Amino acid sequence: MPEKDPELIADPVSGFSIPLSWIESCSDPRAREKILSGRWTILSSGQLLKRGLTTGTTAAAAAKGAVVSLVRATESLEVMTPAGIPVSVSVKAENGYCNARKDGGDHQSDVTAGLGISARAEPSGETVLLAGAGIGRIGAGGLCDQIGRPAISPSAKGQIMMAISEGLKVTGLEHVRVEIWVPQGERISRQTLNPKLGIMGGISILGSTGFVEPWNEHLINERAEELKGAKKVVVSTGRTGLKLSRILFPDHEAVLMGNQLGRLEFEPDQESILCGLPALILKWAWPEILKNTDYNTVAEMVEKEPEHENIALGLRRAKEKLPYTRIVLLQRDGRILLEAP
Repeated sequence: MPEKDPELIADPVSGFSIPLSWIESCSDPRAREKILSGRWTILSSGQLLKRGLTTGTTAAAAAKGAVVSLVRATESLEVMTPAGIPVSVSVKAENGYCNARKDGGDHQSDVTAGLGISARAEPSGETVLLAGAGIGRIGAGGLCDQIGRPAISPSAKGQIMMAISEGLKVTGLEHVRVEIWVPQGERISRQTLNPKLGIMGGISILGSTGFVEPWNEHLINERAEELKGAKKVVVSTGRTGLKLSRILFPDHEAVLMGNQLGRLEFEPDQESILCGLPALILKWAWPEILKNTDYNTVAEMVEKEPEHENIALGLRRAKEKLPYTRIVLLQRDGRILLEAP
């Protein structure tokens, strides 16, 4: 395993095996400490880039701050991320109200960076979490919850509920009612993919690790270069696909490329795999996959009609773009939906 190799250290968020030579080339004497904190990632050049925090982490901080402020005002608190790494978040919390601002890190195109997420808490007979204005509602199938429900992913909701529990321990209260909302959420959502995905009226509260990768041009170029020299590599578009890829293909180096699939180039002698949930892969392979269908999203199509001819055709088009690469489309439970060898 990488953690036993003296020439490598494991990134605690991505699991990527970092050569010590990268760290040695970094001018920051705290490079190793920063990487192991989870807040920073490193390029082969030795440049450090700061990870941002997800809407889920920001909402968790706002919720915890609102609860804690029932007994005392606070300007900083710690929340646990789904990756199992605690992070400190600046907040403004007083008298049951709290506002936290989303840290975008070094992500150059994070339109939600700096966005405020607010929460209100009050004692209650049971612990309840409510989603208010600025949080999107699900309007299509195949997403993180049922149609009509708030767009809060299971991992983000679990993180928020854990933060509320931590806040309750500080107050000594048994239960609390917490409402979270995003004052500018509806406006900002128009700059995101939410309307195209079928999420209306606000942003999504998401985050499978609690961190946002700093996907600027430098990092994407680095990842693309790393792939060229890899003998066995599996590339994924998202965190769920990355986690499942490590389970399905444990002898391959797993790399997250997000929506930058157009940068992938593999040689015939590489054992390469593109693995992940269908939406990004199929939309990249065939941008008009939903044309002349009754579906608003690829996720909805996969959920309701997994045998739809467009899904198979989209997979064939992906294979045409990456002829030397095995392409595996996954279901959320880890089962393989379709694959092109």
